[in-house]
Amino acid sequence: MNAPDQKLTALLRDARPAPDLPPRFQQNVWRRIEDAEAPAKSESWLDALAALILRPRFALAAAAVLLLAGASVGTLEGRQFAARDAQMNYLASVAPHAIR
Repeated sequence: MNAPDQKLTALLRDARPAPDLPPRFQQNVWRRIEDAEAPAKSESWLDALAALILRPRFALAAAAVLLLAGASVGTLEGRQFAARDAQMNYLASVAPHAIR
């Protein structure tokens, strides 16, 4: 740099003085960063469960568990319906007048 550029740089630096930072500024910045990265405290167990399930590594496992639970409930309901239907068919064949 030549001499006029150094004078201009000094003049510009003096024209915009940097304000003094508040006390413990750097500590407060790091505390805010840690608070932002920390997991939020959930209000209920359902919120905590939803937050856990919605994490990417647990999402596939949660979907598989829900699919398995749905299939199990469907199978149990189907068996109960089939048993009731079989009972009604048997009763209709043995005593047709008993069914109304």
